[in-house]
Amino acid sequence: MKRNSRRGSLVIAAVLAASGIAANLAWAQVDAAKSSVTAVARQIGVPMEGKFRKFDAAVSFDPAKLATSSAKVEIDVSSFEIGDAETTKEVKGKDWFDAARYPKAVFQSISIKNGTPGKYDVAGKLTIKGKTVDVVVPATYRQEGAVQVFEGALPIKRTAFNIGDGEWKDTSVVADDVQIKFRIVQANK
Repeated sequence: MKRNSRRGSLVIAAVLAASGIAANLAWAQVDAAKSSVTAVARQIGVPMEGKFRKFDAAVSFDPAKLATSSAKVEIDVSSFEIGDAETTKEVKGKDWFDAARYPKAVFQSISIKNGTPGKYDVAGKLTIKGKTVDVVVPATYRQEGAVQVFEGALPIKRTAFNIGDGEWKDTSVVADDVQIKFRIVQANK
């Protein structure tokens, strides 16, 4: 049972690495205390959630100038926490994030376009554990006084990034689908 619980935590950790996608919109200081990047995966059908504690974003966003808007997000994969010290350590190891060899997960936007009403489609490249995949991140934007708030969720396949190698590739225990959720709060330019 302990091993299964670590598997779920590991998947979530992997997902969180991808979560840097979220912090992608405006040349301003990200408010780390009000921002978050989490990942939700299922272990034997039960949702498990983890969080990255360190991520940086270089974002320029203007809803009236989407063609010149851009974002780059870097996540320190060693900052992942799942709540259990043993699982957290394992997630940083070779079969999962391999943090010693691949210390950062990176999202670089290519374009930002209007999506469904109230949303933006942020297309870009997500790199985790040396694997780069094209993704489109659906994000909402709203102005709240002196801050900009960006929120969204990105579904990814953990196996596309070799997250969970070896015995962990078995998706019947830890699902392949991972949901990366983000809330990025930053001061206006």
